[in-house]
Amino acid sequence: MLKSLKKDIPASIVVFFVALPLCLGIALASGAPLFSGLIAGIIGGIVVGLLSGSQIGVSGPAAGLAAIVLTAITALGGWENFLVAVVLGGIIQIIFGVLRLGIIGYYFPSSVIKGMLTGIGIIIILKQIPHFFGYDIEPEGADSFLEASGENTFSAILSAIDNITIGSTVIGVISLLILLLWSNILIKRSKIFEIIQGPLVAVAVGIFFYLLTKANETLAIEASHLVSVPVPDGLDSFISQFSFPNFSVITQADVIITGFTIALVASLETLLCVEATDKLDPHKRVTPTNRELLAQGVGNVFSGLIGGLPITQVIVRSSANIQSGGQTKASAILHGFLLLISVLTIPHILNYIPLSVLAAILFIVGYKLAKPSTFKVMYRGGWMQFVPFIVTVVGIVFLDLLKGIGLGLAIGIFIVLFRSYKNSHFLHKEGEDVDDGKIKMTLAEEVTFFNKGAILKELDRVPQNSILELDVRNTKFLDNDIIEILEDFAYKAKERNITIKLFSQRGIVENPDSFIAFFKTEKIK
Repeated sequence: MLKSLKKDIPASIVVFFVALPLCLGIALASGAPLFSGLIAGIIGGIVVGLLSGSQIGVSGPAAGLAAIVLTAITALGGWENFLVAVVLGGIIQIIFGVLRLGIIGYYFPSSVIKGMLTGIGIIIILKQIPHFFGYDIEPEGADSFLEASGENTFSAILSAIDNITIGSTVIGVISLLILLLWSNILIKRSKIFEIIQGPLVAVAVGIFFYLLTKANETLAIEASHLVSVPVPDGLDSFISQFSFPNFSVITQADVIITGFTIALVASLETLLCVEATDKLDPHKRVTPTNRELLAQGVGNVFSGLIGGLPITQVIVRSSANIQSGGQTKASAILHGFLLLISVLTIPHILNYIPLSVLAAILFIVGYKLAKPSTFKVMYRGGWMQFVPFIVTVVGIVFLDLLKGIGLGLAIGIFIVLFRSYKNSHFLHKEGEDVDDGKIKMTLAEEVTFFNKGAILKELDRVPQNSILELDVRNTKFLDNDIIEILEDFAYKAKERNITIKLFSQRGIVENPDSFIAFFKTEKIK
């Protein structure tokens, strides 16, 4: 345990610095109170972290829900009404977990999951370029191609180049150099550099840079380019930041529908993230998905009850945790406590952190997710691996996370159907070119309507005056659609002088009178 804490504590600090601006940025993008993002981050770290079976996953507010939240707050008549939907969403997620629906997460193709990780890595880098240069018109955490400001991902980068803030850029470059020096050289020299993480040093240098250059006209960094944590005047002011649900609207149809939507999207994002983080985990541990849905549901109930945004497991924070050496769930829980303690005790110090420093940290996270070598590996895996992968990547970059995954999944399903159509595992033909006129066709263990086209095609190619040996001895399941195809072919075979020999467990039947009647008595389901 102590050995794990030596790595979990430094990792939790890195995750804290990554999570802080994302919690605030997602709240801003959602049209919600800034403090609601911090509540979700704290609950996601402490409550979900304690209940979750994931050892390296980190939960909090997610950009994928920002558009839903933004629309729902207005549609439901206010923030307090929306919080009821968050609570309902959490309850529905708990029901999902009880019904063991977490198994859905195992049905996403590996190529799509890898595309998701790579796409998120690219979008992190692209979205952080403006912040790196001090162009902070778009809030942190945005992942859509079209931005709320009216720009898109690439036009925002061009605008950033035209609106460079010198101070932000200088400290951003210094921070990036510190991180590269730390990870590539210093960490190999002494264990002390493993305990004291590079991101912590970069943040400390960034704070000192801001304080030292406040009076310098060229290097001074304005407040709009710094972290912006709400600073309460006292205990009463702090407590007033919490909001509570208006349960009088709990029976309204639009509130219930919004709650179900939150549950569905949050569960999907969580299951995708679980699959992705399990692949990144160096120890290859497997997260119990049903328990994860239960944990997320409880987290959302708590978050909604005290005025927080909806929660999911989030890949950016989770991957930052893994890359920083996090070993157990302690790092996720500690990051939640760090958020809580810092918001209570040092919010004004947090507001000295330049956003460009945090952009430099996220550059490293993004690069490790989207290494060029990943593209080479996927390309070498063949087009059936590469196409869903690259479609997912492009979809995430040019649309958003969920749409990109949806496109990749659609392509993956199409490829599965195509392989089912073409796969000789379902249909095997022998002897077509032999002069004795015999053609052998062997059906696989399971033959479904997916194979309908392939079997029709092969049967139509059987030449006249030949003998078709149809082997179903290993077939355990034969779809009724296929039996009907064989029944129709038997009729055509008589006209084309084709002899059918049916090889089954009961022996050989020549020109069976009825395939339908035969398979009713054969031990094939």
